[in-house]
Amino acid sequence: MHLITKVSTVATLFAASAAFAAVGSQGNIENGKNIYMNGKGDVPACNSCHGQDAMGDDALGTPRLAGQGYVFLVKQLEDYATDKRMDTTMYIMNTNAKGLSAQDRVDVSAYAASLSKELVSSDMAQVKELGNPVGVRHLGKGIVMYGAVSRGIPSCYSCHGFNGRGAAPIYPMIGGQKYVYLVSQMKKWRDGSRANDAMGQMQAVAKNLTDEDIYNVATYLTSAPRTTMGNSRVPGDYPDH
Repeated sequence: MHLITKVSTVATLFAASAAFAAVGSQGNIENGKNIYMNGKGDVPACNSCHGQDAMGDDALGTPRLAGQGYVFLVKQLEDYATDKRMDTTMYIMNTNAKGLSAQDRVDVSAYAASLSKELVSSDMAQVKELGNPVGVRHLGKGIVMYGAVSRGIPSCYSCHGFNGRGAAPIYPMIGGQKYVYLVSQMKKWRDGSRANDAMGQMQAVAKNLTDEDIYNVATYLTSAPRTTMGNSRVPGDYPDH
């Protein structure tokens, strides 16, 4: 039964991968940039919350979009537009996504994905000043790299790739993500207020995470390097758009 379950899981992931890859295979980056910088109709400019460089904002709790997997971004906007994911941070993403056409959502995703993938960590001094509890970096690294098997927690590496640099098209880049956003999303996976993950994988993992685990993991991930020691090259882990 264990082998059958594994085969079924792999087959499901392949099917999901193919479905995601078929979504919006072409994006107009210039149109996406225009919407990101200036908005469209009643939809405000994305940069007003996510920043000019799309690196996110810990004070607002908004995520980094720059360099994120293109197909993943398209899926998130589609999920907001169809209320499969609810924005309980800024309370505007569902309305904004509905205000854009399907092609607009593809174009914005293509633009954000084309931006820098370089590591830009959260300013942890600012995070503390904002009143957020922070974790212990090396303890977070242990979970990111190896998990905590005795507590039913797999490594983040197993799905999100080395140091969370992403595994397209399903698993997003979580290394270099904003600390406040990482913490809020892990807690939302845990309490079920976010549930648009593939096969419920993140919900299953998050239910076993303590608050301390979450702070530790987020502390490591926000500053986790994308490359290994002695190797400055990064795999081409995002599809072309």
